[in-house]
Amino acid sequence: MEIFGFSIWSIIGVLAFLIVAPFIGCILAGLDRKITAGMQGRVGPKLLQPWWDFRKLLAKEDATVNGAQDLYVWLYLIFIVLSGMVFFAGGNFLLCVFIQTLGALFFILAGYSSRSPYADLGAERETVQVMSYEPMVLLVAIGMFLATGSFYVADLLSVEMPLVRYLPLIFIGFLYVLTIKLRKSPFDISMAQHAHQEIVRGIVTEFSGRTLALVELSHWYETILFLGWTGMFVIWAGGWVAAVVAIVVALVIWFFEIWIDNNFARFKWETMLKSAWWVALVAGTINIVYLLFI
Repeated sequence: MEIFGFSIWSIIGVLAFLIVAPFIGCILAGLDRKITAGMQGRVGPKLLQPWWDFRKLLAKEDATVNGAQDLYVWLYLIFIVLSGMVFFAGGNFLLCVFIQTLGALFFILAGYSSRSPYADLGAERETVQVMSYEPMVLLVAIGMFLATGSFYVADLLSVEMPLVRYLPLIFIGFLYVLTIKLRKSPFDISMAQHAHQEIVRGIVTEFSGRTLALVELSHWYETILFLGWTGMFVIWAGGWVAAVVAIVVALVIWFFEIWIDNNFARFKWETMLKSAWWVALVAGTINIVYLLFI
């Protein structure tokens, strides 16, 4: 069944992402804080504390440095949402990656526009993070095409074997850069989600009120998008069983990222860049050669 040329499942996927994703992202952010507190021997905040923080930020007086900062943050949110809509509609994964990267670039511009030395440094580090993870993410798209003959996420629902069967090393490489994309230690060099390693919070140092609330909302959307990318590797034409497996795997990996965040000290940016590129080079090359011979 189609509506205006779009399948009903694509429309459901888009609406679910738009409406449900921020709520799930908020709950995951609260669970992140609770689990982190437990690992550190603390009680931690309430589960819905991120939601109350978000509402509090919206109610505060808007004190942005300039109008450009607000514009860039709005564009950051818009492009993250667009990227998620493309992905959960079963669209072109490569297009999804490009849109998400464009959103990240607007976030960097927002940091630079504040004209703060701390935010400038955070924006520079955010740029390095994008440079670090982008090659590996592009290799995911290339491997996906070689394995299935398509860049479309919807086509994964018709494959007999999960994508990880054909892309084991690329999957491992993706998990490595996922830590960077989720801004978890040891790769939270531009800003830490919990601000537990710094007094000045990197790229968002000069953000406040509604602007900072929009950044938090974007992070909730991003979390669901990246977990969707993770689940993409283990989905197959198995109906609801495959969907449940993908969700469980994504949540297990999300918990593992929290464990990493609480057990590793922050790396230098040079270490992050070199290690991410080496992982992309080795894992990507070997896996692509493997695909060419099976």
